[in-house]
Amino acid sequence: MPDDLYQRYQVAARAHREHTSGCPACTDRARCPAGERLWTAFERLQDAYLARQRSKRTR
Repeated sequence: MPDDLYQRYQVAARAHREHTSGCPACTDRARCPAGERLWTAFERLQDAYLARQRSKRTR
């Protein structure tokens, strides 16, 4: 069974990469409003996924 959280995290990463590849306002340190939204979604999902992975290891 595929891991839904992992899949959503990867989709968010891909969406952010695709956006930044064509957005001249987005850099490693600065983002346009749309790029910031995509980055925030990616960070939130990545943090949730990694926290869950850590909790699985400590059980």
